[in-house]
Amino acid sequence: MPDPTLLLVFTAAAITALATGLGALPLLAMRDVTPRILAQGNAVAAGLMLAATFSLVMEGFEFSAPRTLLGLLLGLGGIWLAKRYFDGKDGITLANTNGADALKILLVMGVMTVHSAAEGVGVGVAYGSGRDLGDFITIAIALHNVPEGLAIALVMVPRGASVGKAAWWAILSSAPQPLLAVPAFLFVLAFAPFLPVGLGLAAGAMLWMIFSELLPEANQGTDSNSIGVIVTLAFTAMMALTLVLG
Repeated sequence: MPDPTLLLVFTAAAITALATGLGALPLLAMRDVTPRILAQGNAVAAGLMLAATFSLVMEGFEFSAPRTLLGLLLGLGGIWLAKRYFDGKDGITLANTNGADALKILLVMGVMTVHSAAEGVGVGVAYGSGRDLGDFITIAIALHNVPEGLAIALVMVPRGASVGKAAWWAILSSAPQPLLAVPAFLFVLAFAPFLPVGLGLAAGAMLWMIFSELLPEANQGTDSNSIGVIVTLAFTAMMALTLVLG
């Protein structure tokens, strides 16, 4: 198998980004959005993001546990500061939504974009170690990005965004993957030490989003027993996908 080229690395990372948009397609079947459906969507998104968080931390620990833990704290601090900043802003609009709904979508997009940046570095570093590893990591991330795109769509569509817009915003959240994969491939030794920090940063921001925004809102629309079941099933499905890919 030939050695990876810059075009191959960029194309592979672009494919992982485009795969994120596929996650919005199941919501084409969605008709009326009731408070209960909105709550269930939040619960599914929380379960998927919780599994992604677990995978990020475990992957980061393989590189450096201390740097991953540092990233967790940085992610928490970053998302908390962002929330404080936007809480004082009026007139936020995004994807046919405004106010609190737009802010929630904006925060989810920010979290997933940070996540995608870490994945983009991961693709570049993997190709820096050889074509075989790079191809495997690309396939794994692309498949993981589909349910992550679903998590974004589950937050956006019930709040008024179209499925097409949700798919576009999901892809946009993964734009850092091709943008960062190439420099990470070119400068593996320089980027590799920051990879566990980036993984931890994304995980910390995701944890805050799950427990501060998604689950509390889910509790307003349905009972806690249903939420527990949905979160656990979504988490299990995502971890099963990780097991198959691993």
